[in-house]
Amino acid sequence: MADLNTESAPLPPGSTIGILGGGQLGRMLSQAATRLGFKTHIYCPDEKSPAGEVASKWTRADYMDFEAVAKFTMAVDVVTYEWENIPVECADAVTEAGGDLFPGRRALEVAQDRLSEKRYLKSLAIDTAPFMPVASDEALGMAINVAGLPAILKTRRFGYDGKGQSVIHDEDDASIAWEAMDGTPAIMEGFVPFEREISVILARSAYETCLYDPAENEHRDGVLRRSTVPASISKSVCDEAGFIACKIAEDLDYIGVLAVEFFVENSGHLRVNEIAPRVHNSGHWTIEACRMSQFEAHIRAIAGWPLGTTKRHSDAMMQNLIGEEATHWLDHVKNSDASLTLYGKKVKREGRKMGHVTYLKPRSD
Repeated sequence: MADLNTESAPLPPGSTIGILGGGQLGRMLSQAATRLGFKTHIYCPDEKSPAGEVASKWTRADYMDFEAVAKFTMAVDVVTYEWENIPVECADAVTEAGGDLFPGRRALEVAQDRLSEKRYLKSLAIDTAPFMPVASDEALGMAINVAGLPAILKTRRFGYDGKGQSVIHDEDDASIAWEAMDGTPAIMEGFVPFEREISVILARSAYETCLYDPAENEHRDGVLRRSTVPASISKSVCDEAGFIACKIAEDLDYIGVLAVEFFVENSGHLRVNEIAPRVHNSGHWTIEACRMSQFEAHIRAIAGWPLGTTKRHSDAMMQNLIGEEATHWLDHVKNSDASLTLYGKKVKREGRKMGHVTYLKPRSD
């Protein structure tokens, strides 16, 4: 295992990057790493892994199998993750085995619990939706008073793409949703009267930070449907979103790509919805529309390389292909304005992201 830390020499081509997680983000990270001359080693418990299909090596083991994690760590030169729900104990096992983990444990710990995340953002004087933890029937009523109605009741952990959350319009809705959660620790979040949703993708190394242009995001049933750049926001909103993202990354001493999702109110005021300590779905457009994709930026950052440029050469609209939509791949291939990416997933199901397609236009600004 190479001696890599934030003060050491750049990791040379031919080195091996270990990736915790085997989904499509790990797959695209592996492809970006290969392009730069690195090898990749995927670690995940899944029987079938989109990332494992394109990596140099794949270890199939549980994230809590610390002996296997240690063996994996000793076989690679640096470790990263493609999913924020990797157990923090697994992250600890990497560092205890002498491995370098980027992004670090703190970012993982903050982002995988919605309550911890909201409290963390508040500690930095960053606005969020009103919120309150819910762990009992009594707390449920208090949370409604704090968050107001309508609101959203969410599990604190493991919810993504609309999973583990219910819209609350009245006290009956709240009781039904809380009962369905069967005592799972939850958080009540008030609705924000936003004009649009945007996200900022940031890349940070030990030496520099750079930002991609904010994307405007459209969700359907809690799942990201499409991301468009440039976003319909003013320069002042763009600058403020970038400032907030940089503030978070600096506080976390972050290395890698970080995504920050925002609500933009009619006044232009920003509230952070979520942070994601990884490459992000709303940044897939960077593959075709930028000189350096978010995936290459992440690999460069964790390897200690110069970050290069995040400059966008084209306008873009990225649309997710969900479930059966991926079966129409030939239509996208026939379209000369479309760039198709499929994730290699074998099972199609409702709400599952199977790929995406990106459309480019000449830059308008």
